[in-house]
Amino acid sequence: QVQLVESGGGLVQPGGSLRLSCAASGFRFSYYAMRWYRQAPGKERELVASINNSGGSTNYAESVKGRFTISRDNAKNTMYLQINNLIPEDTAVYYCFAVGLLWGQGTQVTVSS
Repeated sequence: QVQLVESGGGLVQPGGSLRLSCAASGFRFSYYAMRWYRQAPGKERELVASINNSGGSTNYAESVKGRFTISRDNAKNTMYLQINNLIPEDTAVYYCFAVGLLWGQGTQVTVSS
């Protein structure tokens, strides 16, 4: 079955950290560039980070630079998003996306004291 499954979301206090995971199955994960998006309530889905198929090139939205780190382990068919120094504005559903192929179902991140 071709799928992406996100995990690692939760409720975190401001200043905390999370590591999101996106586990891929059913396709050649190492062939695909990958992205993390997020969608806050009442807002459009926005791209936050992207990584090429080898992991050698990454890009970030200006709003998350210095706090978010995208990475991947092709041997484990998994992509990650390390989020540090969380702020309330990071509250959203986070989705992973295999470029040109499919979306995950999302994982909720809530930043609140």
